[in-house]
Parts: sequence; structure tokens; C-alpha cells
Amino acid sequence: MRIERQFTKAGRSPFWGLSFKSARSEIRNPDGSIVSRLENLEVPEEWSSVATDILAQKYFRKAGVPTHLKSIEENNVPSWLWRSQPDREALSVLEPELRFGPETSAKQVFHRLAGTWTYWGWKGGYFDSEDDARAFYDEHCFMLATQRVAPNSPQWFNTGLNWAYGIDGPGQGQYYVDPFTGQLTRSESGFEHPQPHACFIQSVTDDLLNESGIMDLWTREARLFKYGAGTGANFSDIRASCEALSGGGKASGLMNYLQVGDRSAASFASGGNTRRAAKMVVVDVDHPDIEDYINWKVNEEQKVAALVTGSKVCNLHLNEIMRTCVDCAAPGDDCFNPKKNLALKQAIRAARKVMVPDSYIQRVIQFAKQGYREIEFRTFDTDWDSEAYRTVSGQISNNSVRVTDAFLLAVETGGHWSLIERTTGEVAKTIDATGLWDDIGYAAWASADPGLHFHTTINDWHTCQAAGEIRASNSCSEFKFLDDTGCVLASLNLMKYRGADDDLDLGALEHATRLNTIALEISVMMAQYPSASIAQKTHDYRVLGLGYANLGTLLMTSGIGYDSDAGRALC
Repeated sequence: MRIERQFTKAGRSPFWGLSFKSARSEIRNPDGSIVSRLENLEVPEEWSSVATDILAQKYFRKAGVPTHLKSIEENNVPSWLWRSQPDREALSVLEPELRFGPETSAKQVFHRLAGTWTYWGWKGGYFDSEDDARAFYDEHCFMLATQRVAPNSPQWFNTGLNWAYGIDGPGQGQYYVDPFTGQLTRSESGFEHPQPHACFIQSVTDDLLNESGIMDLWTREARLFKYGAGTGANFSDIRASCEALSGGGKASGLMNYLQVGDRSAASFASGGNTRRAAKMVVVDVDHPDIEDYINWKVNEEQKVAALVTGSKVCNLHLNEIMRTCVDCAAPGDDCFNPKKNLALKQAIRAARKVMVPDSYIQRVIQFAKQGYREIEFRTFDTDWDSEAYRTVSGQISNNSVRVTDAFLLAVETGGHWSLIERTTGEVAKTIDATGLWDDIGYAAWASADPGLHFHTTINDWHTCQAAGEIRASNSCSEFKFLDDTGCVLASLNLMKYRGADDDLDLGALEHATRLNTIALEISVMMAQYPSASIAQKTHDYRVLGLGYANLGTLLMTSGIGYDSDAGRALC
């Protein structure tokens, strides 16, 4: 392909004309204490403190970047695109703590992203000439530096670590389709083929241990969370708690496995950073365990409320019991006998009235008798990141119910709805459709979950219907496609394409759209994936997404109302 320049000039640095500044980034706790402080960072002059913090705290590589590099010569690759590796000889004369460190400049990040895309594009024959490749690299460096575009998080996390710094590690079960042979290949390296995709939809079958089964899904999810991606899956093929096992007895049921998966995801700092794993759980509305699923987070929220309230009630009353024992001046053991210590008797009665367990009441009295003067009973709060919420399940996943037009019609007409066994296809239970709909509404009000996936409508809009149904989405639900596919995304910042007269610079926007579509296509080609099936299907369908950001800001700064003909026309 021929690559034109709009933002840069041949022979000049892609950052020519841009100013950079030295910055500091701090992340603080609500109490003001510092979580992380980074000094002497180089970022574009126009970047806000928020953008600087996100780049520094989330996207900078925190360790393993060599302070001295050397190039790896490759035939048929321009020298400026050669991969780099640590210069061991130069590093050997430095003190060990000075040999490797973090990224400290935004230019390093822009270089490793744009350079890696250009390198793989060159290897894949995407460019007509070296001048086109250089233009592609320069234009992307400029667009990243000026915030005209932002790729999805795993690109920032992973892309270019091997190409720019020689960072590598053993393969961890990933696969890729070799772009030069077309062969599905198991990765031997953890970084040579990066994982730039943010969004995945995975399949899970009614099998415990085999490939594509339940425990295999947790492993595949782990491969995604480690590199900062999100995932979604439809769990409706898993048999319900009312169904039989082949070896006798009843199945554990859907909810037991969802709780295991939730705890597994909670253990990950996604992308190696302080970011939660992102996960979507989808269950069809005719699954026999659908009622328990809908009320899952409602029950967990009630557990948190009980834990928080109970801890504070116990702390208050148990310490009051302790005080009545300590402040008592009666002889001998009379202070610890409610028949002799009237204040203790009243404190015990008050504690029992609010259901403080008798075992704790007696324990406090025994502690007081042993000479203790106070008791520490830990209390909890309702902060979303607190110990109370870490104690209950269902706190990682976004939960959705997949509803069909047939179910919605049953709701409208007050009809009945059948729940279907997964193993036999027989009706397990018939319930009132309106009642189930009301349960969904109440649960969403009480806990913000579940959401809804409109299965019939989604598949009416499906662009690849011959390949099978769309059954799920990624964690944020903007990616809806076939099971076992991944999507790599980027967003164009519309405000950066707004001219002085408030009109969009359509030529620049089209140019950026073309170049970033090419970058996303190259990303599909160069990537590795968490399973063989995802690698093959994503390679076959070339799934990518290019969107835009700041549409609302563009409307507001242009003085155009959202609910107007002009607003809709611009959108």
C-alpha cells in the first residue's frame, strides 16, 4: 500500500514542532497518602495531568527496560526497523541496579507501538516501499503524541516489548497463525507475538476438565487477564443443579462454577497493573438456574450490608459489655456475674436484643475476667474495594441475561415461560414470565445487575449468520460476534480533528481512519491468542473495531444540542 503524509514531513522527526515537558505523576489514597510517585517523566506539553497519570501509572513498562540497546540485523528489513535487544557488553560495566529500569518517556511508548506495527507490516508486505513504511511510522507517532488516536489498553501494555527492548519469556499456552505459512502454531515466546487484543468472547461447554470445558476456561481467562484483556462467555450450556450427572447424583449447578470463576478473576491485577479483571457472564433466559443467577448479586449485596451492620453492632455492644465489667467496683467475681452486676445484665440484654451471638458475649466476659480492658472487634464498610466486598462473590463479572423475542412476548401477554434442561432438552420448570421479568428489574435496581442482551435483535443484525449465532459479548458489551474470537480496537479523538471554524477536518479524519485500520489489521496478523480456536477464528475473520471518542464534547463545544436535527446529522 501507498502511505501518504498529512501530519509529518519526510526527513524530519515525527515529533518535529511538538513540545515536551518534564512531569511528575502521583496516585494518592482517599486519606491523602501516596500510593505511587514517579518523577522526571517526559510527556507532550499539551497533555493533561490525567493523561500523564494514566500513561505513567498504567501504560509505562515498570521494569526490564535496558538502559543500553543494540539492534538485531535482519535481512530484507530496513535498519531503522531492526528489533532491539539488551547490549550485554555495555550493561556489564554498570552497577546491577542501573542496567534495567522503567520507561520514563512517552516517546519510548510511541516508538515501541508505531515501530512494532510498522515492523510487522513490513514483514507482511503491507507497504509498497520503505518510504511508505517510514511515513506509516511517523504518522502514527504523531497521532499518538497529539492524542488524535488511542489504541486499546493491551496495545499500550504489551505491543513492542519484545521488538523495542528484547523483553521475552516462555510461552504460556498461547497460539498464533503464522502469517507467512498460514499454520496454526503454539507460541514458544510470551512476547515475540504480543497480545494486543482487548476484547474476547469465549466458549464454554458442559465439561469439567477437557479443552473448552469449565476449568479450561479459567485458564484461558487467566491468559487474557495477565495481559490486560477482557473476556465474555455464555455459560448456558452448563447443566443446572436440577440435572443428573452421568455417574449418578445431581450436578453442582451453574452458580457454583460462576462463583469459582469470579474468585479466580478477582486474583488478577489486569495487565500487571492495579486494574481489575474485566469479565462478562451471559446466561440464557430459559436456563433452569436463571432465577438464582438473576438474584446472585442481590444476595451478595445483602451479605455485605449484613456484614457491615453486624460488625458495627457487635463492636458497639461487646465493648459496652467489656466496659460494664471493667468499671464495676463489686468484690470478687461479682463484676462478671450479670445477677450481681446490673449494668452488665442490661448490656447483655441490649446485645441479645440486636442478635449479638451469646458465644461472643460470654467470650468478652471471660476476657474481662482475665484482666483485659478492651476488645477489638473489626468493623467493615461499604466501599466497593473494601474487605466486605472482597468477602462475597459476584464482584468481578458484569452479568447479563440473554432474552429472546419469544420471552418478551410472554412478558407482554402474561404468559408462562419454560426453563429447559441442558442435558435432555426437556422442560425442567414452568414459571410466570412477568414474575421473572420483575425479578430482573428488581435485581438491576438493587445491585445494578443483570443487564440484558436482546438475542433475537442482535442476531437479526449479525453480519456472519452462516457461521453461527452471536451468543455473548465481551466484558463491556461493545463487541458482539462469534464465540472464540477476539477484537482489537482503537478510538479516534474527534476534538483533535475539529478546525478553527468548528467544522471537522474530514480529510484528516479519513486519513487517520485509513492508517489506524491498517494498524489494527497488522495487529491481528502479529498477535497471539489464549487458545488455538480463538487464534484461528480471529485470523480468519480479521475482527477489529475502530471507534471515536469525544462526540459529546464536539457537540457541546459546537453549540449543537444532542436532541436536534443538526446533532443527529453530525453523529
